Amino acid sequence: MSFHETGTSVAIALTLVKTLILLVGSFITYFSFKAYRRTRQRALGYLTAGFGLVTLGLVLAGLLYELLGVSLMTGILLESVLMLVGFLIIAYSLYVT
Repeated sequence: MSFHETGTSVAIALTLVKTLILLVGSFITYFSFKAYRRTRQRALGYLTAGFGLVTLGLVLAGLLYELLGVSLMTGILLESVLMLVGFLIIAYSLYVT
């Protein structure tokens, strides 16, 4: 298997995994939002926002790189910042419960 074929296989696998992360993260965000709407508990609202940011962060670097031509390092930095903020919000939501 040549280097190009290996790179293509990895790119396909990465695309598949990122798509699955987007789907599962979206489901988690959706269900936490439904719980928030039903209960109006502020902590669930924060939890929803946190999961949404983490999910967005996990798929953002590749999208920015592929669709907008942003450098991969800049995309990864933005992805990491969104994930950090999302995790901080999730931690806060658990703290205020």
